[in-house]
Order: sequence, then structure tokens, then C-alpha cells
Amino acid sequence: MPSLVTNTAGFEGPADTKPEAAMSELVPEPRPKPVVPMKPVGINSNLLGYIGIDTIIEQMRKKTMKTGFDFNIMVVGQSGLGKSTLVNTLFKSQVSRKSSGWNREEKIPKTVEIKAIGHVIEEGGVKMKLTVIDTPGFGDQINNENCWEPIEKYINEQYEKFLKEEVNIARKKRIPDTRVHCCLYFISPTGHSLRPIDMEFMKHLSKVVNIIPVIAKADTMTLEEKTEFKQRVRKELEVNGIEFYPQKEFDEDLEDKTENDKIRQESMPFAVVGSDKEYQVNGKRVLGRKTPWGVIEVENLSHCEFALLRDFVIRTHLQDLKEVTHNIHYETYRAKRLNDNGGLPPVTVETEENHESNL
Repeated sequence: MPSLVTNTAGFEGPADTKPEAAMSELVPEPRPKPVVPMKPVGINSNLLGYIGIDTIIEQMRKKTMKTGFDFNIMVVGQSGLGKSTLVNTLFKSQVSRKSSGWNREEKIPKTVEIKAIGHVIEEGGVKMKLTVIDTPGFGDQINNENCWEPIEKYINEQYEKFLKEEVNIARKKRIPDTRVHCCLYFISPTGHSLRPIDMEFMKHLSKVVNIIPVIAKADTMTLEEKTEFKQRVRKELEVNGIEFYPQKEFDEDLEDKTENDKIRQESMPFAVVGSDKEYQVNGKRVLGRKTPWGVIEVENLSHCEFALLRDFVIRTHLQDLKEVTHNIHYETYRAKRLNDNGGLPPVTVETEENHESNL
């Protein structure tokens, strides 16, 4: 019987067996299983008493009421579609450019201009700094080639401004937020199809801002025309790969997906009517437009979809609009800027001065 020897690998085998063969016959030791953390044991809160975790919501509410918050909304569309009136109706205040010292004799600018008007609106003790960004001159020229570029430039400038504040060594406790959280794009109620300028604008800017398409002056169409036009617009946007808010890939869970699918497939684009005038209807004062055959009630869902738009922008998705702006659009811009700069933050004169003063 051949004698056993122990080789350097600790393997016992026949003396005439080569070490290489011995190595190949080694059985690897089983890897230790990773330690799985124990599931937390359920604690009966009634047994140990009240902790108070649920008060975090109230703490956040109090803090928000003290500091308030920012919301920046841009309106884009050709003249005469009722952009200013709709924004005034949306916030039940005179917040539009035309309501803030606009001269009716003012000529349409030869190029797209950007005008931002800021207001502080307070309701129920909550303050909101609202900025309405208007774009007079968009789509009103004979040659509208690349007329979206000043708007895209403005949006990116606000991202750049926020980024520079972020990278400052001695940055402010609360960085002023001028980033555009929402862009209402007004579509002319032609009843046929989107204009080439509509397609180009939304195609270029849907990647940098949350676009919500809106059919303006929807009372100029019959109910059948409105339904067909909404379907046609949705189809054209889908065929051309244009994404509007709420984007499908940003749905966080099944509940969000179900809610947003209904909005994407049924409500978009919102067919609205705006008015800041009140009329008496059935003993009640209502916002509306008076016609020879009656009053079109702005907040009546059987007349138009203004109430759906208001609830969507303000009551259900306002915070999400801000979060998508910060976490998606701004982060995309920030990553690109840092990548273009070799991973270093953009250096400005202000940054250098702050650095020197700290030294």
C-alpha cells in the first residue's frame, strides 16, 4: 500500500502523485454564508407607551409655514391664447405680466423676451413665493426658426445660477431657487394637429423642464372636436417621442403609475378656459366667460378642464414638480457641467473671492 505524504497544500495522497494533480482534486471549502440581519422584532407601542414619531409631519408643516416655499412657472405660447388670464385664474391673483404694469400699446418684441414677475401669495398661513415667467414674442414672428433657444438658454441659466451657489465655500443657508419647475405650453385650438413650432419646442425643451401641454380657449371647439383634438395631440407627441410631465419613467410605485396613467391617457392635454371675471349663475358668483347663449363656467368640469389643471399643478403634483426639477433635470445639467469641467465645480470670481476670504 503506497504511503501517504502531505504536500505543501496540506493534501494527503499517494507519494507518487504529482502536486499538480493533487491541487486539481482539492475540494474548495464552502464559503461562509453572509450574515443576514435579523428582522426587527415587532414592538407593541401600547406596551411601551407613545413615542411621538408621527409628529414629524407637524414639525415639517410648521417649518414650511415659517419659511414658505418657491414655485416658478413658465408660460409659453403665441399671443392671444389667454396665457396671462389663465395664470391669474390659476392662482386667483393678478400675477401675470399683463397685470403687473403692462402697457396695452406695447409692441410685440422682434425676438423672444423673458420676463419674470415675482409675487408672494399667502393662504391658510402658508406663504408661497410665486414667479411667473412669460415669453412674449414666442411664435409671433414671420420667421420663428430656433425661437425656443432664448427660452432654453434662460432655463439653463437658472440651473447654472443654482449650481454656482451650491459650490460656493461659504454658501447661503437657503439657496434662492429660480429654476423653472413647470412650463405650461399653450396649444392653439385649431382642431387639426400640432404646428411644427409646437413640435420643435416641446422636443427641445422636454429634456430640460417639466412641460404640461394645455389647449387654450377650449370653448371655441365642440365637445366632439375637443375629444378628437386631445387624442390627436397625444398621438402626435407619442409618435415624435416627446415626453410631457408626468414622465412614465419617474413613476415611483404602482399607485403613482395608476394615477399618472389616467392623467396621461385621459386628461392630457388639458382643454381649458381662463377668466378673471365673475358672473351670477343660479344664485352663485362664478368665474366665467359670458356668451350670447350663456356663461361658460371656468371651474365647472362639464364646461372645461380648468379645475383638473389647477388640482394637478397645485393640489396634487406641485411638490413632485419641484422634486423632478431638482432630482432629474437639474442633476442632469449638473452632471454634464461637472463632466465638461473635468469633475471640478465651475469656478467663478465670486467663488475665488469667498475662498480667499476664508483663508
